[in-house]
Amino acid sequence: MQTQKLILVLIAVLSCAVTSAQKIALKNNLLMDAMASPNLSLEFKVGTRMTIDIPASLNLWSFSDTKKFKHFAVQPEVRWWLCQPFTGHFWGVHAHYASYNVGGIGPFKTIKDNRYEGWLTGAGVSYGYNRILAPRWSIEATVGVGYAYLSYDKYPCGKCQPLTRHRTKHYFGPTKFALTLVFLLK
Repeated sequence: MQTQKLILVLIAVLSCAVTSAQKIALKNNLLMDAMASPNLSLEFKVGTRMTIDIPASLNLWSFSDTKKFKHFAVQPEVRWWLCQPFTGHFWGVHAHYASYNVGGIGPFKTIKDNRYEGWLTGAGVSYGYNRILAPRWSIEATVGVGYAYLSYDKYPCGKCQPLTRHRTKHYFGPTKFALTLVFLLK
């Protein structure tokens, strides 16, 4: 239910934006696609050298009772471009929120043998570069570091397993890594 409310708020905010030529970009993170996580981002020009990027991903995959890779994530970011928006170098400040239910998959033993259900929130800074490929198309690489507060429950894999532990965690490190295909709307 919280996820649905967050999506509705995001749609309402995006629909209020003023649009004009080359002031909005529709984007897709290819690295999230590689992890089978559908994602979409809209970036709005809000100043001479500033934009607001709002990426979101939603994954509802359940492979079996023991294998899950479900999440909803959003990571809005304010960007300051060194030259002009949607081309060249930029610096950003981002926030992030995600809810997740993951387990029974991956190369790491702890995630393969357990299921983690919870949420995270935090913030960070990023650096990126956007290279123009064609008049409306470009590719963008972004990396970021920051902080995340996690709250989760841990369960053994299997159907209807009892809660093993509830935990909160403070994380400092990489918070953003994207290779994004960008289409400028006119």
